Amino acid sequence: MAVFVRSKRVTDPLDDRVKARIVGRDSVPVGSDAEEESSCLSDLVFGFLEDRAEAPTFEMESGSENDDDSSPFDPREVVAPLLYPSAIVDRYRTLLISHVSKAVISFACPRSNKAALRRNVAAMLRDLGHNAAVCRTKWDGSGGLTAGNYEFIDVLRSDTRYIVDLDFSGEFEIARPTDQYNLLLQTLPRVFVGRSEDLKKIVKLICDAAKSSLKSRSLHLPPWRKNRYMQNKWFGPCRRTAAPSPPLPPPPPTPTAVTVKCRSVGFDAVSDGRFIVRTR
Repeated sequence: MAVFVRSKRVTDPLDDRVKARIVGRDSVPVGSDAEEESSCLSDLVFGFLEDRAEAPTFEMESGSENDDDSSPFDPREVVAPLLYPSAIVDRYRTLLISHVSKAVISFACPRSNKAALRRNVAAMLRDLGHNAAVCRTKWDGSGGLTAGNYEFIDVLRSDTRYIVDLDFSGEFEIARPTDQYNLLLQTLPRVFVGRSEDLKKIVKLICDAAKSSLKSRSLHLPPWRKNRYMQNKWFGPCRRTAAPSPPLPPPPPTPTAVTVKCRSVGFDAVSDGRFIVRTR
């Protein structure tokens, strides 16, 4: 004996009143209950549509439709106070900046190399009473971290460590930067002088901005621009050298008057007022 089982319909869980409204067979009087159900359904639908509209799409996140970094967050608003704090907050930093500027002006020249300039600046800072030294960090590659090394100057004062970098802004250059990232680079000083704890925050913010800039250009972040690699430049295993710098080369001699000595050719010296002509 064949048994026929009726398949379930989508409208089975609904009562007769709701079924009639969906099919349109019966007219439902407009009352408070009907208006309340219609209002709830309308709120639900429009609420869902609003959530979908506010949710970011994949294309916007990946930057495939936007060639520029249009993030509403501007890292300059956070980086600038860390780079240029008030002189009242840290008077020693203000003094250190003036001495570093004086040393850079004294020793910088087109033919000087960076290593010699660092040594000379550190030596002059020591002469001015600062506990300054050249630091060299070196780290091995592991767990996605690329091996590298770096040199800079640090100055110790009580429990505070100050970092002096003579080519700071150049360390954050990337390929095809967006306009927003270019503005951030213009905020960075060529010579950085600041506290180590502030530098950690600055490096993190700039690396995030670099990643966002490259992503908007559909480019990958190179390993030497990742935050972990950049942090190791100033906070990796360090060897501090405070040895005196080699003596500077002597200045070029001052030009003096040139003495020209003439010698007679073909004539003997006049001894008694007579000229004797040489024939051979």
